[in-house]
Amino acid sequence: MTKKVKFGVMLNGPGGHMNAWRSEDVPEDASINFDFLKSVSKKAEDAAFSFLFVADGLYINDKSIPHFLSRFEPLTLLAALAPITSKIGLVGTVSTSYSEPYTIARQLMSIDHVSGGRAGWNVVTSPLEGSAKNFSKDKHPEHSLRYDIADEHLQVVQGLWDSYEDDAFTRDKESGQYFNKEKMHELNFQGDFFNIAGPLNIERSPQGQPIIFQAGASPKGSRFAARHADAVFTNASTLEHAKETYRDLKQKAIDSGRKPEDIKVFPTLQPIVGKDQEEVRSRYEYLKNLVTIDEALAYLGRYFDHHDFSQYDVDATFPELGDVGKNSFRSTTDEIKKRAKENNLTLRQVAMEETTRESAFMGTYEEIAVQIIEWIDNDAADGFVLIPHVFGQIFEDFIDKVIPILVERGYYETDYSGQTLRDELGLKFKENRYQ
Repeated sequence: MTKKVKFGVMLNGPGGHMNAWRSEDVPEDASINFDFLKSVSKKAEDAAFSFLFVADGLYINDKSIPHFLSRFEPLTLLAALAPITSKIGLVGTVSTSYSEPYTIARQLMSIDHVSGGRAGWNVVTSPLEGSAKNFSKDKHPEHSLRYDIADEHLQVVQGLWDSYEDDAFTRDKESGQYFNKEKMHELNFQGDFFNIAGPLNIERSPQGQPIIFQAGASPKGSRFAARHADAVFTNASTLEHAKETYRDLKQKAIDSGRKPEDIKVFPTLQPIVGKDQEEVRSRYEYLKNLVTIDEALAYLGRYFDHHDFSQYDVDATFPELGDVGKNSFRSTTDEIKKRAKENNLTLRQVAMEETTRESAFMGTYEEIAVQIIEWIDNDAADGFVLIPHVFGQIFEDFIDKVIPILVERGYYETDYSGQTLRDELGLKFKENRYQ
């Protein structure tokens, strides 16, 4: 039986490119333009995408990606989209380093109810050091400690989500019984970072609990994902790398006492498509020219905790940075350093590559469809998170030109697999721990 590919799409304002807002294809205020984001969401749902995904960050400065300077808070945006969509999943990013478990449990379960069981939580630990300054903290937690906090935070949230058994609320008007108190449970969690009594003041949802997404790529992050996540975002750049990551996550899930099918793997997909190679190259050059070298250096610096790369000669070999970046986007910065060293790249080359890297999925509609099928057939992915450089013609061409090829070849369904996000992704109902 042919495995069906599932797509999510990152609802990232004007798109994934740092200067996507400058494209004539999108409104300049796309990151805060609800009508525009609603339109993108509806296009994705009409194309039977499995979920919308909203990323987030908790610290900005004048060198941040422009459309990050003013953007919607994820859960607020998803709550607004819930009643005007009907099938597509709603996944939002919330930091475990800078949030309270009780509040997050309540907010996400509320969205899960409002949407009829379509909510998901992208669990992040917040890589940007400056985040601490916005939450009255003296210091940003060290990388390993952030995952220890995340582990407890998630335990608490999922424990609170099980405060009531599924049939606890009888709501019998005749007898006057609203709920069965024997089926309400206090959590009484006591840990190193959180001491939470419970119970939560909202019942379980049609899918039991919201789905847990995770994107940690460091050794500790991938172990965390293998233990807890229902779905994992990866950044595999080649088929072989993707297969290795896929096998590693599935094996770690097995080692954690889970089944391989309990965890779905979604590499990011940032395609540049066209009717022929000339159009593909033209579209790439257009995207590349949206950014200047100074903007590219600032963009690169974001990964390294806003390190100032303007102090270096841009045409000299990429500088030795030591531990710079170790406590921010660690797996990304390690990969950038490694690639620069192996290929003897200059700072200019690295900076420009990072803003508009030549995608692993760059080709004609047919070529991209064939490549997606190859990744699915070779156990490199269960699906993909589409991150369009710009929500314009390339996104629409992917829907109108690439997806029909996948449908024709039996790799994509144009109907949803059920009412909840768990149904759609082929994940089991989350059983209540007390039932």
